[in-house]
Amino acid sequence: MPDREGTIYTSEPDLMQHHHDSFAISVATVSGQVYSVGDWQVPFLIQSISKIFAYGLALEDWGRDAVLEKVDVEPTGDAYDSIIKLKSKTKRPYNPMINAGAIATTSLIKGKGPATRLNRLLEMYRRYAGHQVFVDTPTFISERMNGDRNWAISYLLRNFGMIDGDISQILDLYLQQCSVLLNCRDLAVMGATLANNGTHPITGEKAIQPDYVRDLLSVMYSCGMYDFAGEWVYQVGFPAKSGVGGGIIGVVPGKLGIAVFSPPLDERGNSIRGIKVCEELARRFQLHILGK
Repeated sequence: MPDREGTIYTSEPDLMQHHHDSFAISVATVSGQVYSVGDWQVPFLIQSISKIFAYGLALEDWGRDAVLEKVDVEPTGDAYDSIIKLKSKTKRPYNPMINAGAIATTSLIKGKGPATRLNRLLEMYRRYAGHQVFVDTPTFISERMNGDRNWAISYLLRNFGMIDGDISQILDLYLQQCSVLLNCRDLAVMGATLANNGTHPITGEKAIQPDYVRDLLSVMYSCGMYDFAGEWVYQVGFPAKSGVGGGIIGVVPGKLGIAVFSPPLDERGNSIRGIKVCEELARRFQLHILGK
């Protein structure tokens, strides 16, 4: 019988509901081979997995030093939506993988107006996935109406000088980036693009400057699994990022990208079956980057 532990995230009832038994695994290699099993064609929300790709776009827009002035790269050990965990002296969010850091990161994406910035974000996703992606508008609206905690985080960030300008525009873009739909195969290919030093393994298009791939993989490795990051590094051992949409993306540098989709989440917001799959893959195929 399938493992039916965990709860499924939704910002309000009957919105983007997935079955407990939805389950998919995809693997994409740096040479362009893709293997998928299960419900890999089922679309789901990228949610917090988006943080890593938005971070890359901010790095390309501003450079490493400028982004570090607004968002640090230290693990927190706290939940992803913690409000008060800011550096005591600098007031910077600890890293771009928690909501506070991700909102600050998204505020750095350049563009003359909200539509231009959203188009740049979607174009960035296109380069990674190899095809156009779209925002799920009902989810975006629901997250906007039910996101008091993110509004509170945003006002605190502006108070401490970590973001500037219209908070509603910044938060809208952040929620839109999290409300993009993709499937398990897409996510594996996006992981393989990072494994391939920023070049899409099938289209050959450069998704991100190679100089910044190291930055993305570093924060994924140390901060990508919320307050489970330390145990993840110990047990699994490759860079990864999870999202409350039920997805996990993993990257084995120079080799492949891994994606798992299974909606039931543990108390930290990580896919329960997704973690188990990655643990088993790492064990069977010796994927821990510090092992042989």
